Amino acid sequence: MTVIVTPLGVSASDVIAVARDSARASISSEAVQNMTRSRDIVDRIEAGGRPVYGVSTGFGALANTYIDPSRRAELQHALIRSHAAGVGAPMPREVVRAMMLLRVRSLALGHSGVRPLLAQALVDLLNHDITPWVPEHGSLGASGDLAPLAHCAIVLLGEGWVLGKDGARLDAAFVLAQAGLSPISLASKEGLALINGTDGMLGMLLLAIEDARHLFTMADVTAALAVEAMLGSERPFLPELHAIRPHPGQATSAANIHRLLQGSSIMDSHRDDVAHAVQDAYSMRCAPQVAGAARDTLAFVTTTAARELVSVVDNPVVLPDGRVESTGNFHGAPLGFAADFLAIAAAEVGAIAERRVDRLLDVTRSRELPPFLSPDAGVNSGLMIAQYTAAGIVAENRRLAAPASVDSLPTSGMQEDHVSMGWAATKKLRTVLDNLTSILAVELLSAVRGIQLRAPLTPSPAGRLAVSAVSAFAGTPGPDIFLAPAMEAARTAIAGPALRTAIEDAVGQLP
Repeated sequence: MTVIVTPLGVSASDVIAVARDSARASISSEAVQNMTRSRDIVDRIEAGGRPVYGVSTGFGALANTYIDPSRRAELQHALIRSHAAGVGAPMPREVVRAMMLLRVRSLALGHSGVRPLLAQALVDLLNHDITPWVPEHGSLGASGDLAPLAHCAIVLLGEGWVLGKDGARLDAAFVLAQAGLSPISLASKEGLALINGTDGMLGMLLLAIEDARHLFTMADVTAALAVEAMLGSERPFLPELHAIRPHPGQATSAANIHRLLQGSSIMDSHRDDVAHAVQDAYSMRCAPQVAGAARDTLAFVTTTAARELVSVVDNPVVLPDGRVESTGNFHGAPLGFAADFLAIAAAEVGAIAERRVDRLLDVTRSRELPPFLSPDAGVNSGLMIAQYTAAGIVAENRRLAAPASVDSLPTSGMQEDHVSMGWAATKKLRTVLDNLTSILAVELLSAVRGIQLRAPLTPSPAGRLAVSAVSAFAGTPGPDIFLAPAMEAARTAIAGPALRTAIEDAVGQLP
């Protein structure tokens, strides 16, 4: 697959394809023409001697410092070297690839005043699978992701570091030479155009949206399995009950859970049994209200990211009428707010799932399931400590749900006196979602163990498929097993497509 970058940019699916599926990239001829016209404007301004930020002046607090024409190329190279000042572990390959494609997208919009060869140099890195070493710390989310993007840009100069396939840190000049690529030299404005923008945080947000969309559906799956295992009622999920509170995400989640619970002799066994509680606990009955609110949050975040995908986020920007104007479009507040909001929602999806796990394991609340889902509790501890793990992760997610976007710190001699912290917000959102995967894995293990213990009653089609998948790595109820490998396998089942696809083949698509 090849993703073509046009003057209209790229789609979210294009970013995912390049970041995760190693799709190639190319630049359309129309985008090349746009960049050429934009560069011509910068060349004319430079020839005229008019002072323009980033073209003939310094940066940040040095914006009023005039730079002699003979030193303007030196200025751009110095900018990249000084701004490649991050520290910490390298960002994942998929994040860096997303960031590079989005920077190509930004340049191709034709408002940055750069030569087309600059965008092509980034495309060459992508197509040769060269991933710059981008440290995790350095961005404040304004003026965009300066340090992370500088760590990408410095590789184009034949300097800096590259992330090896084995995780090693390699010399960029060596890697470029091995790939047959030559370093480039920057002209006026080009260093600034390579690093000013929201590409890192937008890339992480797009990856997070993709993950959250899948995980929120899997949360419906594990919730349904837990309700089935605990002899819960399907009545709270009837569509007419959600039509009278018309939040779209809630209706979708309720419909998913209701569909997943059909065709179960476990559910049939107690449907008309007055001995059961008239109302299930909130963690069961209110699953669609929580997961549905998270879905609606995700819809808002998706809209925000879609707007950013068609936005010009450079500074200064080159307008078609020949003006070069300073702007604040690099500020990451829209993305930071969105990421913080989604982190809160995802943390709560995990929190309510952990409450169902605790209920499944508690003999006083699990409706006749054995303690900790062990048929020989006492000698065996069953899933006791798996719930501890889930609880610890819920606590971490609550800490991570504290917003980063309210934590501005002034920089650059008070020139950049309010920053977005959007990089931190999107980075911790990805951690929250990874943690949610682990919590749902514990719920999957627990719910399946509970369903197994309801034998000889047979579960729903979704339940049967889940039992089959989990039994392959966790076995059947019996003596305790080394649980960590089973939990890792459950994580894979939650994160991957196989279990969801099998269930959707049986019950229909789960949005």
